[in-house]
Amino acid sequence: MSHGADSEVGRLRTVLLHRPGPELTRLTPRNNDRMLFDGIPWVARAQEEHDAFAQALRDRDVEVLYLTELLTETLSVPEARATAVETALAGLDLGDTLRHFLRDFLSDVTPAELTTHLTAGIRNDEVRGGFGLVTSMLAGDDFLVDPLPNLLFTRDSSVWIRDRVAITSLAMPARKRETQLTELIYTHHPRFVGTPRIHGSHYEHVEGGDVLLLSPGVVAVGVGERTTPAGVERIARQMFDQDLAHTVLAVPIAQERATMHLDTICTMVDGDQMIVYENVADSLVAHAVTPAGVDGDGSLLLEVAGPRPFLEAAADAMGIDKLHRIATGLDPVEAEREQWDDGNNTLALDARVAVAYERNHGTNARLEQAGIEVVAIAGSELGSGRGGPRCMSCPIEREPLHPAAS
Repeated sequence: MSHGADSEVGRLRTVLLHRPGPELTRLTPRNNDRMLFDGIPWVARAQEEHDAFAQALRDRDVEVLYLTELLTETLSVPEARATAVETALAGLDLGDTLRHFLRDFLSDVTPAELTTHLTAGIRNDEVRGGFGLVTSMLAGDDFLVDPLPNLLFTRDSSVWIRDRVAITSLAMPARKRETQLTELIYTHHPRFVGTPRIHGSHYEHVEGGDVLLLSPGVVAVGVGERTTPAGVERIARQMFDQDLAHTVLAVPIAQERATMHLDTICTMVDGDQMIVYENVADSLVAHAVTPAGVDGDGSLLLEVAGPRPFLEAAADAMGIDKLHRIATGLDPVEAEREQWDDGNNTLALDARVAVAYERNHGTNARLEQAGIEVVAIAGSELGSGRGGPRCMSCPIEREPLHPAAS
């Protein structure tokens, strides 16, 4: 099947989502900070909002794939099941007695049950064996296998760059297993067997929310709280080696909760238009990274340019006169409020068509004034993990960017 993307705004054909499930019911005021959530979502309402989001995509002829369905199908492959179990039990805090019991237990459950255990986690008071020092000294509601509430944000664990899928490396301990499960799907699921891959969960940190395909051959990568300079260097070399890009823009971003990824600051809505958090737009810079030949050992050399204003550097790399910016909100105060509510974390369904949270009235008005069709969705509960429509979606297939759109 055809998979891949060369831009953020080519017509979306197939997308990977994760419908909120029992993993969100595991959040409590005691663990939500560690699990990277700002609040405790109302799960039933979050599911309703997500179902409406998925339907809005289907209404635009987008094929919607669900991560847990793909994972369950993948876990019917014995090798994938064995890897999933060993990965889940690899922590140093279980002890051999409990680990051996859980290995046997998880090896005997159905693929669907294993999917639930891997995503919703296993509490100490839910085991019926393996009793020993570890189970005795942990509280009943301590997790032996942590839940993965951030699976909702499928953008972060993989990103397609042309016909290759980049398996990312998530920085936060609470999210490490997400990429491991995603990698299992791309390795063993019949739909993706043989798909060329780059990067990987074992490499330096790069998160999908920091990766923007500005245009064919031009990729911007945010560098900050979640993606490291070493991660950008690694993935840039891989993209250059495989002719996936000619320019990578490394964009330093403030290490703040509200701007954790580059796509919380800006997203593309057309070939030459971008919605940007106006309060930081003028301070955003980029270092253009390009290939510079090879050294005596045959290793790729990189040329790293000095900092330039991000929008100028991006326009030059894209070969356009100007990358137009559309401001989040209607004034600096509203911009800050709506940026926090993911006003500029939009998902383009096509050039000049974008999904956005309905609550961000000022930002959506700005988009419509600029000629962008806004597909508004509810997000009062979905947004509790600080992520918008782009964060919640991993495009698996986009049509090539139309020359007329750039």
